[in-house]
Amino acid sequence: MRSPDRATLRPLNPQESEKVNTKMAEIFDHVYPSAEGLSDRLAIAVRKIEFARNYTLIALDDLTDDDWFYVPENPHGYVSHVAWQVGHIAMSQYGLTLFRQRGRKLEDAELMSGKFRKLFLKGSTPKPDRDAYPAPDEILAVLDKVHQQMRAELPSFEETLDEPSGPPHAAYATKYGALLFAPDHEMLHAGQIGMLRRLMGTPPMR
Repeated sequence: MRSPDRATLRPLNPQESEKVNTKMAEIFDHVYPSAEGLSDRLAIAVRKIEFARNYTLIALDDLTDDDWFYVPENPHGYVSHVAWQVGHIAMSQYGLTLFRQRGRKLEDAELMSGKFRKLFLKGSTPKPDRDAYPAPDEILAVLDKVHQQMRAELPSFEETLDEPSGPPHAAYATKYGALLFAPDHEMLHAGQIGMLRRLMGTPPMR
């Protein structure tokens, strides 16, 4: 299915812009889920992870389903859309904050299917056909399930933070490094979502 033309997308309007700006302002209240009971190291990781997730969710808040699959026209045929960005964030958070911390568990299949992982794993190529992807609500549900599972398991990672994280990675060497890299990676893709927002004519994020 073809992505919407820019001309058919809703125009920028003051009410939408004000809504986005209001939500962005809430970030500066710095209100996050409690890190009570966690060590200082884990509390720092949680603070960074929660900030990145709040930023991502604000970027998604006013998008329609069509917006999620908007692909900007370009001379190189490059394809990217919000749906792939969000699915990739979910897949990466699973990899960095769960899989690299304690390996794969049987119950992880309840977080995301094998098909979901293949669509959004590192090195996957976004496809312009929206029918190849789950609906936005389904992608958001996986994003939230992975995040909640990470928060539930995080206290149990305290004793292994300085262990090697598994396969070598340029950004980190330890399990704690993987936790700290998770929000950095998410913000990278949130920035791409922000770029797509501007190209489709939605309010800018400040």
